[in-house]
Amino acid sequence: MTTIPRALSRATNEIGRVSDTPRLDAELLMAEALHIDRDKLILSPPAGDAPERFFGMVERRTAGEPVAYITGRRAFWNIELHVGPGVLIPRPDSEVLIASAIEHFEGTDGPRRVLDLGTGPGTLLLAALDLWPEATGIGVDVSRRALSYAASNARRLGLEERAKLKVGNWAEGIRERFDLLLCNPPYVAEDADLGPGVREFEPDEALFAGKEGLDAYRELAPELPRLLNEGGLAAVEIGYDQAEAVTALLARDGLLAETAQDLAGRDRALLLTWM
Repeated sequence: MTTIPRALSRATNEIGRVSDTPRLDAELLMAEALHIDRDKLILSPPAGDAPERFFGMVERRTAGEPVAYITGRRAFWNIELHVGPGVLIPRPDSEVLIASAIEHFEGTDGPRRVLDLGTGPGTLLLAALDLWPEATGIGVDVSRRALSYAASNARRLGLEERAKLKVGNWAEGIRERFDLLLCNPPYVAEDADLGPGVREFEPDEALFAGKEGLDAYRELAPELPRLLNEGGLAAVEIGYDQAEAVTALLARDGLLAETAQDLAGRDRALLLTWM
């Protein structure tokens, strides 16, 4: 038997071979194995030995499997989402889209209608609906598996009545306009060098977008102007080096584009409004 502190120390060393955040990963796995929050693990660690299931979880992590798939959960903004294989794991970088929307609608009642294109497990749509209780919205994804997670998350968060989920290719078949349009499309170039476990475990269709990583933006470009209400905001995630290329594609038909940066100061979103 191994005490919890010793198990955490060993796991941190092992996970360090595949992760830049080995201690955090180990703590998240231990908290899940103990059925407690990470805060409690750190502030009031339980006595006794590490549960046996923890060591199996560490083996999965050292094989490259993402922590979120092992625990089945990922926090995003003010909500927690259930995730699993076949679904893109929400990233902190994507929170810049929500932060930009909050800034845009400051001093107003907020958006009434929200559209999330490529919603995955409901990440951006459900975060927005949680923020603005009067809003309703639509989440679209080509993956039925992703939408099954989105539906489950909407039910668990009490947002099922306000969130409509639709299988589709971007905005195909959608005829109305929205106050807030959110989109985290695939934008990784096919030959890009990704971190350990990303290419091996996460769905290709949610990551890769052609040789330059721009294919999804080319599809979105003619759709965005017809989807956005006057006074509204379209917030679209981009790769850190794609601002110029994506602006050239999306700033059209009367839409004005500016960039927003993530917490590391890198360009991470293109914000589109009417001129």
